[in-house]
Amino acid sequence: MSTNPPNVRPPTEAEIREAAAAHYIELTDEELAEFAAMIPETLAGYERIDAIPEPARERTHTDRDPGYRPDHEEDPLNAFVTNCRIEGASEGPLSGYDVAIKDNVAVAGVEMTCGSKLFEGYVPRHDATIVTRLLDAGATITGKTNMEDMAFSGSGELSATGAVLNPRSRDHIAGGSSSGSAAAVVSGDADVAIGGDQGGSIRIPAAWSGCVGHKPTHGLVPYTGVVGLGHSFDHVGPIATTVADCARTLDVLAGKDPLDPRQGAVTLPEEGYETALDRTPDEVTVGVVSEGFGHETSEPGVNETVRDALSAFEAQDATIEDVSIPVHTDGMPIWNAIVTEEFAALVRSEGVGHYGNGFYDTAFADFFAKSRRTRANDYLSTVKLTLILGEYLSEHYHGHYYAKAKNLRRSLIGAYDEAFDEVDVLAMPTTPQTAHERRDDLTRPEAIERALNMLTNTAPFDVSGHPGLSVPCGTADGLPVGLMFVGARGADATVLGAGAAFEEHTDRGLK
Repeated sequence: MSTNPPNVRPPTEAEIREAAAAHYIELTDEELAEFAAMIPETLAGYERIDAIPEPARERTHTDRDPGYRPDHEEDPLNAFVTNCRIEGASEGPLSGYDVAIKDNVAVAGVEMTCGSKLFEGYVPRHDATIVTRLLDAGATITGKTNMEDMAFSGSGELSATGAVLNPRSRDHIAGGSSSGSAAAVVSGDADVAIGGDQGGSIRIPAAWSGCVGHKPTHGLVPYTGVVGLGHSFDHVGPIATTVADCARTLDVLAGKDPLDPRQGAVTLPEEGYETALDRTPDEVTVGVVSEGFGHETSEPGVNETVRDALSAFEAQDATIEDVSIPVHTDGMPIWNAIVTEEFAALVRSEGVGHYGNGFYDTAFADFFAKSRRTRANDYLSTVKLTLILGEYLSEHYHGHYYAKAKNLRRSLIGAYDEAFDEVDVLAMPTTPQTAHERRDDLTRPEAIERALNMLTNTAPFDVSGHPGLSVPCGTADGLPVGLMFVGARGADATVLGAGAAFEEHTDRGLK
């Protein structure tokens, strides 16, 4: 019987030299011969790895509808990749809720494309942890929502299946990367939708499409079974038309999952998030961050609408005061340096990463590994650019800028935390501008610029891990404007309470 494992062949001598060279090792002929002789015996243990079945992941709701791709008549906003119907428990806090799932969240038996050509045909075997929790809570999953290609854009126009139209104005785009999730909620095709957020991708489409989006504290909601961009800044959370529905959904989603390596200790409020919504304006102190205004891409109408909204909140007895956090303007370059190299490293590790304890989706890793080696030309331009830069910076600057950005992240966190000694929440425009006008004639540089030019206020809180909530606060030139409340890490109840008080006691929302 051969000692070689059936699925791992020993490397040739040329492959041994190639692997050594990747680590700048120059092998002597003697070393090469010795290693070539030793490696088959070392690999023999992998035969046993192949033979042992992986631990089963229980699926609590087994009836699965693989769904279908809706046509334009059924889905005029292009909000969905797949329409399906998977019914959860007969009772629960989300009984009667139709929930749409961003298409980078695994729903077993339903194709998951991540908005990209690279993943077409991939059908997960396991539910994401949050999908199990939604179904156990009585939700009905009604579809997988469209998204920016591999979640690497904030505009809403760079999905492999085309732009997602803004539900408030079809001459504009919805915002991304959770573009279809926001469009589905506003159009009434879902009561709640799940979005992901690495640079603002829940809050941006919520602001541009005129709904509520909550990015939870990092690690509060388990990311197991969701395709990510980087373990230290991956977030997943709810999008809905009201703060109350976001809070009710967060009560279902939040909590410890031993399978998620992103989570540390998770502390939940004793009475839940929905019960924290009984705050009145006079119980809320808001710090308006001066550095959240006046960006290069800021539109005067957005700034005016947000300040008017905060004045209206103050008129209802909220305490509003100006605060200055100079390092906030450094948040975007800190975010960029972390994301660029961390994402490139995650791709090199076949999209599943290393070092963390928890669930590793071997089927996804196998699919992505093959796809990226045969279809890399299909990557979105923003993905190509980021991978090139990440590889260059890692190779030529040896991780220096990634490491320094991670150190600077602590200063960013500290500056925000210091502000929370004086105020309950921070406030600023969610995005500096309203939704981009739909265009079909973009050059590649224009598409990349439009994909990233709205992140200045949202991205810093992805690397800092603070919770952020975007609520509609009015319009500018007829388009929705989002007001973002940010709280201390772990203070999601405070953020949701402030948002609910604003929503209930001011007439600044969208009908």
